[in-house]
Amino acid sequence: MEQVTTAFNAVQQTITNGINGLTTNGNDHEKPNERTKNSAGSTLSKKPSAVTAPTTKYKGIKQISICGIPLLENVQAVKKTFNRHLHFAVVKDRDIATDRDYYQSLAYTVRDHLVGRWIRTQQYHYETDAKRVYYLSLEFFMGRTLANTMINLGIENDVDEALYELGLNIEELEELETDAALGNGGLGRLAACFLDSMATLGISSYGYGLRYDYGIFTQKIEDGFQNEYPDDWLRYGNPWEISRPEFLVPVQFYGKVIEENGKTKWVDTEIIQAMPFDTPIPGYNNNVVNTLRLWSAKAPGKFNFQLFNSGDYIRAVAEQSLTENITRVLYPNDNFDEGKILRLKQEYFLVSASLQDIIRRFKFSKPYSKNGKNVDFTNFPEKAAIHLNDTHPALSVAELMRLLIDEENFDWDQAFDITKKTIAYTNHTLLPEALERWPITMFERLLPRHIQIIKQINAHHLDLVRQKWPGDDQCCKRMSLIEDEAQ
Repeated sequence: MEQVTTAFNAVQQTITNGINGLTTNGNDHEKPNERTKNSAGSTLSKKPSAVTAPTTKYKGIKQISICGIPLLENVQAVKKTFNRHLHFAVVKDRDIATDRDYYQSLAYTVRDHLVGRWIRTQQYHYETDAKRVYYLSLEFFMGRTLANTMINLGIENDVDEALYELGLNIEELEELETDAALGNGGLGRLAACFLDSMATLGISSYGYGLRYDYGIFTQKIEDGFQNEYPDDWLRYGNPWEISRPEFLVPVQFYGKVIEENGKTKWVDTEIIQAMPFDTPIPGYNNNVVNTLRLWSAKAPGKFNFQLFNSGDYIRAVAEQSLTENITRVLYPNDNFDEGKILRLKQEYFLVSASLQDIIRRFKFSKPYSKNGKNVDFTNFPEKAAIHLNDTHPALSVAELMRLLIDEENFDWDQAFDITKKTIAYTNHTLLPEALERWPITMFERLLPRHIQIIKQINAHHLDLVRQKWPGDDQCCKRMSLIEDEAQ
């Protein structure tokens, strides 16, 4: 059977360099002689504004001004905020509150100290029209957020003392936080480290991933044997995430491709909604807070009222259940066709939702913010560096081409030039079993427009191979993205 590799391994050299020219746009927008030093030695603006970005003593690391933002200034402020959240957010008092209630109150207290910096960071990046790194990964092994956030904000000692005075143990509350089941191993941990590093370095960045309901599994040893159970990490909610329904994105599957008035259209598709949830990523001791945006699959119509009233209760919710399987677990079993289709759906769901969101943000960046129209997409690579973490988001190449050609009306050469300058890729292993391969027939059914684009990219790539190694058919066969298409 013909196979296609979505890793685009053979075209790595062509589609790369997305981060070339990256800057953090820090003091480039400041006028000279507008800064002074305070008594503590930190740099402050004489006229504080929402977009001031003083430079710290560490070369190259930018800081976001927090002038005017309410802070947890001392132990008493921490205690006051903690008690306020216990009463008004958790709606408990000390007589009936559980340790988990105290954890929730503590998380909201620390988050209060974070959100002002988060908003201010986004304001600064918008006002300076900063180039952003967009890091796409199927995994983010973030670990626990509470302790990391307190350390990065420099408030762990005050919080520890405040809880001690309230008769609570900070370490016991930290242990109640459930690890976010968004990653499995080294790939996800690397992605999380990159997000932490970019925030600490002051680089404007977004992480994009999937918000899995159950991760992979939680392990229990029973009678000497390992048993696997769902990792219900969201059972008690997640105080760190913010839902963003205003940025809901439609993702298409199946359908057919037609030509109409000389324009290619992908029609009669099945649409699934991608709901974004944002998690803050604080830098260390610099007031910078970037964003990890995770997508959750939602059915356009969750509930069939007519079927329910007719007594067909299972079919009434079947569409919702099947749709939301896309973000149910990380790495579904792909030893059968349904599992393969689900995994390919996962990867395209991440890619399509993220790229649509990136393009929306570019269209409404400061130069185009009035109406999002008359956008100069030739400037897109100067404002967006899209980095793919391993093979899973590799469909970004075909999807960005589709969006530029079908939605933004670029011709092939223009779209390909923008794509090459925007997207970069990191591979973590060369083992054949780790490089994904998909049946052509599955691709044609699930993503008919994308297989057309992949075939055209492959034809262009093989032309370059033949120019460099004329007459070497075996070389073409080895380097083809699609098997049996190198003749």
